[in-house]
Amino acid sequence: MSDQNQNYQMNNIPQGGYPQYQQQPPQKGTSGLAIASMVLGIVALVLSCFGWTGLICGALAVIMGGIAIAGKKGGKGMAIAGLVCGIIALIPSIFVIATAASILSELGL
Repeated sequence: MSDQNQNYQMNNIPQGGYPQYQQQPPQKGTSGLAIASMVLGIVALVLSCFGWTGLICGALAVIMGGIAIAGKKGGKGMAIAGLVCGIIALIPSIFVIATAASILSELGL
């Protein structure tokens, strides 16, 4: 190779090391209400056979899930999961309370 060809090849090598990447914008934080909604929804599902406990946890999960979905923070998936679990837990809780009330009224208590 001639000296002129070597100089041309050396000048075409990119200098400066590593390529520069753009920084990503900061991600939205997860909403605490979304986390609380999901946890309460799961607890409500587990405790739905105990009546009032499942009813209270389910209602709180639905309320917090609705607020978290309407908010602008992240965690929408957890909020939806809490909302759905809360709604599903409300059905057997109401059934258990109604059955218990019916049995107690038949017994005269």
